Amino acid sequence: MHRFDRSRRLFGLCAGSLLLGAGGGGWPADATAAANGNARPGAALRIAVGGQGGLFYLPLTAAERLGYFQNEGLRVEILDFAGGSPAMDAVREARADVGCGGYEQLLEQQAGGFACRSLALMGRTLQLALAASQRFWPHKSFTSYKGLRIGVPALGSSAQFFASLWLLQMGVSPDAVSFVGVGNGRQALAAIRQGRVHALSHVDPLITLLEQKNEVRILADTRTLKGSQDFFGGPMPGACLYAPRAFVEHRSSEAQGMVNAIVHALKWMQTAGPADLARIIPMQYWLDDRAAYLAAFEKVRESLSPDGLMPGEGPATALRSIARLRASRAAPDVDLSLTYSNEWVRRAKLKFQL
Repeated sequence: MHRFDRSRRLFGLCAGSLLLGAGGGGWPADATAAANGNARPGAALRIAVGGQGGLFYLPLTAAERLGYFQNEGLRVEILDFAGGSPAMDAVREARADVGCGGYEQLLEQQAGGFACRSLALMGRTLQLALAASQRFWPHKSFTSYKGLRIGVPALGSSAQFFASLWLLQMGVSPDAVSFVGVGNGRQALAAIRQGRVHALSHVDPLITLLEQKNEVRILADTRTLKGSQDFFGGPMPGACLYAPRAFVEHRSSEAQGMVNAIVHALKWMQTAGPADLARIIPMQYWLDDRAAYLAAFEKVRESLSPDGLMPGEGPATALRSIARLRASRAAPDVDLSLTYSNEWVRRAKLKFQL
């Protein structure tokens, strides 16, 4: 079996039938259901995220630190995991109520029978870069790269998905390399600096920090809109706030409150400057280099969603990309219309005059 297919039930495990139940029952939720208000005031919400310190999840951090969840009458607990795959596992296993992660994960989950929907888009790109160690990455032809190790936050994460696509574009099977879960922040830095991996597929501020110190060279980059468009051949959705079917059906007002908080944070970030970020970002997220963090933010600012809406062609781009990793090149059997909705965001935009 393909090494990539063995990783954490993602990107090609299940091309089977769609197990979405009998339809109706509020799925997909409509505007009336979401406005009914069936949440308990102050109810605790567990949000699973994979590597909160990355700029990939800055809208979530901003909403938390600026008190926007509290403004919506919500009390949240953010559960931080090594990557998007273990965060999704927490949602699947009901250890978390909702999650934040790469949109493309929702497509494979739906094909496997677990229906989740993107409530709000936080990023218009995956914000990932594949960076080779200047010291340990061999400067040879790609045919000799068997056995190289590529570090990713966690196996089965969006970072592994991205690196595997790049390998295929270079004519190299993902089976030729080993993917290694290295976590985030200082753990990932140590892994590449000590030579435990030859390259990193990761997000900022980590990649910018390594770039500025001339420790890596960039092999592929989706941190800008142009870079993402060139790599994926279309608009590729990035991080999103997502929820399973049961949550949307039974806790609809809480879903709307969370979307309101995220959209409010996206609006704030349109004009946020260095001083604003310094006021809200926890010190450990800076990785001891404030200048690198701020430089990274300016680089990815355009990739943040301005309003939380899913671009019209984004879901189809994600589906095509997943199909490229399958041996059959057949897309998983999913209904894209059930993987996202812009209804919650549209109501939030009215509230915040976006």
